[in-house]
Amino acid sequence: MNFHNQTAIYLQIAEYIGEQILTNRWQPDDKVPSIRELAVQLEVNPNTVQRTYDFLQTQEVIYTKRGLGYFVAPAAQTSYLTWRRQQFVENELPIFFKQLGLLQMDFVELKQRYSTYLQPVA
Repeated sequence: MNFHNQTAIYLQIAEYIGEQILTNRWQPDDKVPSIRELAVQLEVNPNTVQRTYDFLQTQEVIYTKRGLGYFVAPAAQTSYLTWRRQQFVENELPIFFKQLGLLQMDFVELKQRYSTYLQPVA
């Protein structure tokens, strides 16, 4: 994983886990890697992964079974999307809108470019 300085590492790991869930790589009730396993895989301190897991539990994205580990919550996709959309609206969208204004791009052009982006590459 390539970390960047703009966001806390534990939140970047939470986004990585959310991506695994949204792309259906991790299904509801699947066991997620242990704290140590994920720390080794991502080359981070286990305390950082623990902080990520604690955070995701409060967001109801994962849950723990005592003695067995962490698992994807049944409503993980919905819970993750709720949190991530809120973060996007509060933190990223204002920057995006500012850039649109500075670049004098309107929503017609933006919609056109988004449609092109969604088209599969042949």
